[in-house]
Amino acid sequence: MRVAVVLPRGCGFRPDRANSMETVVRTLAAHARSQSAVTLICDADQATAPDPRLLTVPPGLGGRARNRRIKALLETLQPDVVEYHQQLKSASDLAAEGPPATYVLYRHTRIKPPRHPLDAWRYGRRLARFDRLVFVSEAAGQEFAADYPALADRVSVVCNPIAVEAWRADPADKEKLILFCGRAMADKGLDLFCIALARTLDAHPDWRGALVLGDWERHQAWADPYLGLLDRFGDRVEILKSAPLEAVRAVTRRAAIAATPSRVREALGLTALEAHAAGCALVSSGRGGLREASGDHALYVEVDGPDPLAAALERLIADPETRLALARSGQTFVAEVHAPEARAAQLDRLREAWTEQARRRRAEAPPRPRLSLPRPGLPPLGRA
Repeated sequence: MRVAVVLPRGCGFRPDRANSMETVVRTLAAHARSQSAVTLICDADQATAPDPRLLTVPPGLGGRARNRRIKALLETLQPDVVEYHQQLKSASDLAAEGPPATYVLYRHTRIKPPRHPLDAWRYGRRLARFDRLVFVSEAAGQEFAADYPALADRVSVVCNPIAVEAWRADPADKEKLILFCGRAMADKGLDLFCIALARTLDAHPDWRGALVLGDWERHQAWADPYLGLLDRFGDRVEILKSAPLEAVRAVTRRAAIAATPSRVREALGLTALEAHAAGCALVSSGRGGLREASGDHALYVEVDGPDPLAAALERLIADPETRLALARSGQTFVAEVHAPEARAAQLDRLREAWTEQARRRRAEAPPRPRLSLPRPGLPPLGRA
């Protein structure tokens, strides 16, 4: 079985700039049963980490030009499975034009419900080009199946893995630090966190806050007024904007409490897994796949306003025994349930099943009729 894993445009696997999707892909690839059978395709980058399984295309190409380069690589590789991550349109075009294989769209975020019949037709047409669709939570897969019932039988689920040892810290040895990690936007509940954190820091002068904000440049205008609520606390609040992964790990390891107050149905919530792995007690909205990420090991709150979040933070600060127990149980949970070995084995089994199904279909397909041409000097067949 040969597998080609195609990363979307802009992904170069730079170790100092790895996003969450690249981290998931690299983690799964590192634990695949037969690593030599998996080839990773991404944009070339002068800082790309050496990897014998990595093939690259020039950065900055338009969608069609990039797909032509990838198609040429696939024609050389002749993979059984082409697994394209995230970008629907480019992946759909490749599935329509690429060499014969089982084409898989691997989604790290939800596919939003169609807004109107034209949306349903357009996206349904693109999605129908894939033999299989992989989602990172049962919640995301079920939502998609409800929106696109004709494609429901193509859905599979592989929850994101977390390499706990890369994040692990002792839950009993933590700073009095409350963490928010996510994009600087309303969907992630940043405004709720800023309001709740300000109340908490007023009530507890020995506690501090930290915010790790992604996509800062895009959302700065909206986010600035809410961050302004924290200005009066000075250096009691750390703010990291579009920080590299190692900086995110460092601050997460230090935090005693983390919050994921997302308003939207998260596909899974990798920041929740990271908080658990680092030994944080987690407060979560539980929306979408967040409950699959945390199981029974988070405090779940409503996010219609900041009051429930502020109350949950107060509860964890006032009851250090509960805080420590929640942190320890969450760390154990993700180490067992979301271990890279388990998730990679799950994906291996799916790839093998897809490959075997494709082979059976080819074997069972009726043979193409052979075209009989008349011999020279003889009348055509079927004529006197």
